[in-house]
Amino acid sequence: MTDISPPPEMRETPVRWIQKNLFSPWYNGIITVVLGLIFLYLLWRFLLWSVLCQFPASASTVDAIIGSFLSLNPEALNNWSNFIGSCQVVEPAQWDVIPRNLHLFMAGRYPSEQYWRLWTLLSIISLFSGLSWGIIARNAAKLFSRSILIGLGVVAALFALTPTPIPYRLLLLGLLGLVIFSAWVGRLAGKKIPELGKWIAFGWFLVFLIGWWLIGGGFILEGVSTNEWQGLLLTIFTATISIVICFPVGVLMALGRRSTLPVVRWLSIAYIEFIRGIPLITILFMGQVLLPLFLPEGMRPDRAIRAIVGLTLFSSAYLAENVRGGLQAVPRGQSEAAMALGLNTPLTLSLIVLPQALKAVIPAIVGQFISLMQDTTLLAIVGLVELLGISNSILANPNFLGRSSEVYLFIGFLFWIFCYAMSLASRWVERKLSRDRG
Repeated sequence: MTDISPPPEMRETPVRWIQKNLFSPWYNGIITVVLGLIFLYLLWRFLLWSVLCQFPASASTVDAIIGSFLSLNPEALNNWSNFIGSCQVVEPAQWDVIPRNLHLFMAGRYPSEQYWRLWTLLSIISLFSGLSWGIIARNAAKLFSRSILIGLGVVAALFALTPTPIPYRLLLLGLLGLVIFSAWVGRLAGKKIPELGKWIAFGWFLVFLIGWWLIGGGFILEGVSTNEWQGLLLTIFTATISIVICFPVGVLMALGRRSTLPVVRWLSIAYIEFIRGIPLITILFMGQVLLPLFLPEGMRPDRAIRAIVGLTLFSSAYLAENVRGGLQAVPRGQSEAAMALGLNTPLTLSLIVLPQALKAVIPAIVGQFISLMQDTTLLAIVGLVELLGISNSILANPNFLGRSSEVYLFIGFLFWIFCYAMSLASRWVERKLSRDRG
């Protein structure tokens, strides 16, 4: 019998990966070079506008370095100098509009003497985030892997470079330290008491109630009207509550659409199809303008609550369709097997069908949540001063006319942070569910 050894393991080097994926066949190489040059040109122009043109000495230094690297010919150096001379044509970015209005971006017209409530809420959220992280990752090999340490380092650098007074930077770094320390504590507690994992959702519900009380006041604290909740505070508040409420409503609508009871099924279908046929801005205007006409004077909810109702109604209809797709992906044999074991319909749905259906549509659900987060910018059209609304108010200030590029780039960066965080969280949940199942 011949002893046949397995083939040697193929290890792909970075150079081989580049040759295989970017330059093979030859026309892919041309496309790569052309797109790469376009990208580098746009990146260079962006750096000129955003950074280099604000420091002419730095721009000249970079010019000299690049010119010397490419050629020692004085004519080439002169060409690069002309290129840098575009700084005189393109007005450089004026980023001072961001630090001078950072408090407005974050909290709008929220009373400055009550900012301590917001910092207290951030501390509670940081503490419970770390505890939840440690408890969930109690069985992981490493709590702080290399990728997590790199991410924490990037966040720490961002906090250290935030254009705020030094005490606020120290507070932000302290919150990051609180997350790390509470994660370590949560990991130890989770190993000793594994049942803590079942109470995380209840704990976040308590954090939500405490946060609402801290922001809004009442019961010892001075009341702050929702009309004064503005900026990023209002954006996160409306998006969070709408996401929390629209999820169960969407699941119920999806189950109702598959119900065997005709009344429930047709009411669910009518709700989903009616809401999906109307633009979101129309629903928001109906909530702000029409709803008060049908309610007595003392029962009219404030404008922020009406906006949350509109966002919830709209997103739950789309979420219901996403969940319905997941329900259809579960084989009928799963339900029949559960019935054969003696489970009734509610237990079959809650223990067998729904977990599989929701796991199958996690990317679509998170995509809907991200879309809802971005839809909060429409609240500015109906008069609510969320992040986009406060940006427009700042740009209307004569001292900041013409700074729209800087302001919109900044709020775009803020939205990207939150949306990308949700995307990362969904991928982590998907990997964990797949690993646990395996």
